[in-house]
Amino acid sequence: MTSFDEADTEETVTCLHMTFYHPCQEDKRMFRCLNFCKREQVRADEMAKFGRDPNACRYNLLDTRVSRVQFSVQFYRKLNSPEHCFEIKNLSKKTKLLVGQTELGYLNKIDLPWKCIICFGDYQILAEIQEGESLDYFETHLHLTDKPILQERCLPSLQPIAENGIPSSFFSSQEKSPIEIDENE
Repeated sequence: MTSFDEADTEETVTCLHMTFYHPCQEDKRMFRCLNFCKREQVRADEMAKFGRDPNACRYNLLDTRVSRVQFSVQFYRKLNSPEHCFEIKNLSKKTKLLVGQTELGYLNKIDLPWKCIICFGDYQILAEIQEGESLDYFETHLHLTDKPILQERCLPSLQPIAENGIPSSFFSSQEKSPIEIDENE
């Protein structure tokens, strides 16, 4: 056997990629305390908190409109499964947190989808999970974009919506043949 055959295999690490956007980031520089240069290790038993309080949060947003602790991300492993996941919890009493299509009030939490957009106030964060094997820690890799994430990532609706706001699929499921409606009715 060669030393290559005897070498331990390298354990991969789960990484949470987060791309940040705010329309006033050039002027207000609210992201200046975030490290966009490299991956950062977080112990598996720690909560990654985001907010404006540097004593309570690992990731600081320098904006008075951000809550002292805005939200947290917790790494965990599902019961009887090798799958690693993250849950996200809203820790702001004043601001709702939108995760994908789900609105979270204070202390509400859900599993973070593998790819989703997190919004609060004018903040937009694209979160993407890269799977790994390590149970001891995970990594965060922060990115900054100068383009709105919602405009870049959202796909246009494939279902046409009538002027009255009701999707055309509603009518097609109700009746087999098209019906003509007078706009004065």
